[in-house]
Amino acid sequence: MQNNTILDEGKILYSQKKYKKALAFFLALPSDSTADKLEVSYYLGLCYTKLERYDDALLFLEQVVTSGGNFERVLQCRFLLAVIYALSGRKRLADFELNKLLDTGYMTASVNAALAFIAWEQNDTERCLNYYEQSLRKDPDNVSSLNGLGYVLACQEKDLTRALSLCKQAVKSAPKSAACLDSLGWVYYKLGLYKDAMQYLQQAELLDTTNVEIAEHIKSVRLKAGH
Repeated sequence: MQNNTILDEGKILYSQKKYKKALAFFLALPSDSTADKLEVSYYLGLCYTKLERYDDALLFLEQVVTSGGNFERVLQCRFLLAVIYALSGRKRLADFELNKLLDTGYMTASVNAALAFIAWEQNDTERCLNYYEQSLRKDPDNVSSLNGLGYVLACQEKDLTRALSLCKQAVKSAPKSAACLDSLGWVYYKLGLYKDAMQYLQQAELLDTTNVEIAEHIKSVRLKAGH
């Protein structure tokens, strides 16, 4: 009970999405603290992940995964490891972690969505589409898969009507997601509806001003629209 009390302030800060303050709290715990070291590692891994300090996050997430402790937390941290590996280009490591998770049945829809992303990055379109379809069979409202499948269909110019429907559903669920807005704009571009395309792509750019892909999409629309 005492250990829980020691960490309560940091947990509350994390739950309030005050990730920098939560991180500072956990880092400031004295080395001789009676707090559970594995639980501290767990929250440090989460904080670093939320702050997109992925190299730091890996160190602590790996500690939780290799500990063999709380099963649910191990699975959660394994999933985060896989996402970080995928985002940082370590596709084989990501693939390994995600397939381990599939064996357990953990968050199957999200795991399949992550596998689809990796397959797309590896230019394996057929495998990518298959994973997205599997994800949506498990969870028809999975935003990552709605957005991802819609975007891939648009890029491949396959079933643009379905691509539009999927991306609209994703934006409805996540109206402030630059990725979802970008995908919807790209579908409209592929449909030849350049005014609608520009509307959503510019909204995406406002939310993610440094994204190269969004900027390239806007450039493509301007070239087609003649301005």
